[in-house]
Amino acid sequence: MKAKYFRRFIILMVILVVLAGSALYVWQSTKPVTASTEPVIFTIDKGTGTSQIADNLEENGIIRNSLFFKVYLKLNNEGAGFKAGTYAFVPGQSYKEIVTALNNGDVQQEETLKFTIPEGYTLKQMAEKLDTEGATVKELFMDIVNQPELFSSIPIVAEIKDNTDYLFKLEGYLFPETYELAKGSTAEDIIVRMLTEMQEKLDSIPDFEAKLKARGLTVHELLTVASLIEREVVVPEERPLVASVIYNRLESNMRLQIDATVQYLLGKQKERLLYKDLEVDSPYNTYRNTGLPPGPIAAPSLSSIEAALSPETSDYLFYVTKKDGSSEHLFAKTYEEHLKNIEKSKESAE
Repeated sequence: MKAKYFRRFIILMVILVVLAGSALYVWQSTKPVTASTEPVIFTIDKGTGTSQIADNLEENGIIRNSLFFKVYLKLNNEGAGFKAGTYAFVPGQSYKEIVTALNNGDVQQEETLKFTIPEGYTLKQMAEKLDTEGATVKELFMDIVNQPELFSSIPIVAEIKDNTDYLFKLEGYLFPETYELAKGSTAEDIIVRMLTEMQEKLDSIPDFEAKLKARGLTVHELLTVASLIEREVVVPEERPLVASVIYNRLESNMRLQIDATVQYLLGKQKERLLYKDLEVDSPYNTYRNTGLPPGPIAAPSLSSIEAALSPETSDYLFYVTKKDGSSEHLFAKTYEEHLKNIEKSKESAE
């Protein structure tokens, strides 16, 4: 009798030990791994199943046991909403924290290179800004923008003709915008992105090719006119009107006499141009030469491009900036009217 009870006692103890061991095993397997301050980078590719995700979590030391994690997902009806991406998990996180992060798509934010190129900037100004912000070396940038053959796969670049008169071959082709690229992007990467943006902006204009053909312009000529508008106009509403003045003067075989072209060839901004500046021998000097300069003088905005493509209809041949601080212009059809406007402009400053 005693032997019978003793055997039962032994069996019961074995069962209790097994249960305790099992419970301890489950507890050990489901509790978070040892906490650490060092994050573990973990990537989930699109189409990866929850079973594989669980196995990968264990392999990366983020959880102790993938089987129990799978059971946890099954019991809580989780896993279907997990999002692909690269995550940074800290060892010691609970199942709940891991699942929440995967459901929310709390992916690691990739380090990026962000910069803004203002409208009307020249390539030199872009190079200076990008160099100052640590995006690239200005000398390298300026060297590459004179090699359009590197970017001939982009349609607008393929149209650039070989011309020794260009100061910088890609002037006016890099669209002014705020950009965000991957950290470590090269000068060439930056230029490709900006050229592509210009191509996309032109392609976004309704009936672009038809309008360009109707005006009898090439893309290069369009960007040249747009750059003149960009550098001459501050008030957006005046851009189509200034565009009409440019075209009217071209059609009348008049010199454009645009100060911005002289500023460009001098390579610096001057508050006041002197007579000797206007006499500088350069194909960009629109005081000495008729027609358009060889190419753009700055990066035009989309509104300046649209104004160059669809100018206002007018008979104006002249304009002068008001000196009242408004940055607006007074327009004239004749030189006599223009002289009167110059006087009005002076009076407005008094």
